Amino acid sequence: MLSIERDDLTSESTRALLALHLRGMHENSPPGAVFALDLSGLTSPDVTLWTARKNGETLGMVALRDLRDETGELKSMRTSPQALRQGIAAALLDHVIAE
Repeated sequence: MLSIERDDLTSESTRALLALHLRGMHENSPPGAVFALDLSGLTSPDVTLWTARKNGETLGMVALRDLRDETGELKSMRTSPQALRQGIAAALLDHVIAE
């Protein structure tokens, strides 16, 4: 069963997914055009990170930065390669919208 919860970025599987995300952003974006948050950015007080997990393994993540004007900015959304096309991203977006 898929569970979505706030994450503090201490688990190995979440950090591995973040590393994959950052690597992909740097490989596929023009120099100077990568705005993905790293570990320090994602642990900022104005950012909330949620992960989708199944059997303890992180399958996806999404972060929301609070822009302090009743709006937010989605950050660092990624689904692990083995979980693509399984509805993980849609479940994460639905969760963020409900929050």
